[in-house]
Amino acid sequence: MKEEDYLESILNISEMKGYAKARDIADDLGVSPSSASEMFVKLSKKGLIVHRKYEGVTLTDTGRDVAVQVRFRHDVLVEFLKQIGVSADTADKDACFMEHELHAETIQRIKEFVEKRK
Repeated sequence: MKEEDYLESILNISEMKGYAKARDIADDLGVSPSSASEMFVKLSKKGLIVHRKYEGVTLTDTGRDVAVQVRFRHDVLVEFLKQIGVSADTADKDACFMEHELHAETIQRIKEFVEKRK
């Protein structure tokens, strides 16, 4: 699981519930709580999150910026994949992989393509 996946999960859960607990994030990503805790240490050292044991996880401003960008990439890719006939479930799974690998220019061109077809 990539760091960006954690940031995106924290953002999504926080927006949905108003807070993000470590267990919620681990469940969302399909990882063990101990694996999530290890990643929280890394993300905290990078200044992307604040993790308080028993209180939850919050994004720093920098972490939020990264998470918003990852979610944007994900949403663009899901829409593109659905437009070319990929099922919603598969599009979501494939977008999770692709969102980390494609160049920003490619994402921008896909976004423009998707918007023209709406």
